[in-house]
Amino acid sequence: MDKPRANMARSTAPVPISTASISVAHSPNTEMEEIMTTINLRDYYPFYTHDYFIDVPDEVVELFKEFDRKEAAYRLRTYRHKAYYSLDRNDGIEHEALFVSLSPHELYERKISMQELHAAISSLPDKQAKRVYAHFILGMSQTDIAKAEGVSKMAVSYSIERALKSMEKYLKNSLD
Repeated sequence: MDKPRANMARSTAPVPISTASISVAHSPNTEMEEIMTTINLRDYYPFYTHDYFIDVPDEVVELFKEFDRKEAAYRLRTYRHKAYYSLDRNDGIEHEALFVSLSPHELYERKISMQELHAAISSLPDKQAKRVYAHFILGMSQTDIAKAEGVSKMAVSYSIERALKSMEKYLKNSLD
């Protein structure tokens, strides 16, 4: 019966450190006073596909064991508390975790809405369309757009405002 390996990169569940496959074979060395331990690199590095044994100092083995213990404890804590994501970050990840797949009808509605929005933007004059795209899609500020085009911020603001009114009128007409 094979022992489960303590490679946490390949594992999804916590693995107790007692199942790690570290063979302790002390290599007597007259030149060095350190006691060496043989480890299998395949257990620690996922890119090793075959067993590769090397001798390392006991300090390194203890560091590996300590890391494995801490990682297993962390995985167990997150499993027990279901704390896979930090909800305090305000980065919207909690919404992604709770995302429910859309029905085919909702997907179709989104597709039609996006097509109508693209048609409304393409109905605008070129300059207004570029400004709306830069402001709402690329997230550029009106000041940045004005600097890039060499015009005043008020001109950009007024242009975007007129574009939104034109798009609203276009979308209302397309629904009728």
